[in-house]
Amino acid sequence: MQHKALRFGKGFRVAFDLRKVQAAEMVIPPGGSEGGPDNRHRGADQWLFVVAGTGLAIVDGKRQRLKAGSLVAIERGERHEIRNTGRGLLKTLNFYSPPAYDADGEPRAPARPAD
Repeated sequence: MQHKALRFGKGFRVAFDLRKVQAAEMVIPPGGSEGGPDNRHRGADQWLFVVAGTGLAIVDGKRQRLKAGSLVAIERGERHEIRNTGRGLLKTLNFYSPPAYDADGEPRAPARPAD
């Protein structure tokens, strides 16, 4: 078993990996955003769950409003941006399959498909 109390501090932070899945927390300040027109995970699917706040997900040009309780699945290769459109912090819990970042939050090279 692994366990971690999430702090939802500033920015993006990997919580931990377990085999082929990774958990990370992300906090975006009001008016801020993460990602953009060139942002995509070539080797990982991303599941983004909104813990608190409001925002907007733009995935391959499609817009989806976000609020606490929203769940968005972003498939590998889809270009995406997450924007905070509210007055408070936008806090999300993200899962990547397979893991997309190293312990410092830097992108990993895409994993090769299993044979």
